[in-house]
Amino acid sequence: MFDSKQSRFASYGVVASIPGELIDSIWAIIDNNLQGVFPLAHTLVFEISNNHGNVTYDYVQDHEVVASFDTPFTYTSDFPATIFAYDSGTQQTILLPREAEA
Repeated sequence: MFDSKQSRFASYGVVASIPGELIDSIWAIIDNNLQGVFPLAHTLVFEISNNHGNVTYDYVQDHEVVASFDTPFTYTSDFPATIFAYDSGTQQTILLPREAEA
């Protein structure tokens, strides 16, 4: 699950909400920090928080933050509070919670 060799996408809602560098950061976190460290479900939950003006991704499992990842990217309150990463088994997509409900 979450194999970097599979096709990867970001939904329209994500592309319209956050810069490409932040999207790339999610894939890098999955590949370099979560893979092999945590058991990964089909849907991963990331909360975006403001850490002294920069974006921090909080990785959430079972409604609990289990790891936080600081980025050098400037935070803005326009960013969504939560982003999902979903692996269907053949492709992976980063999407907003409202897009997952559709």
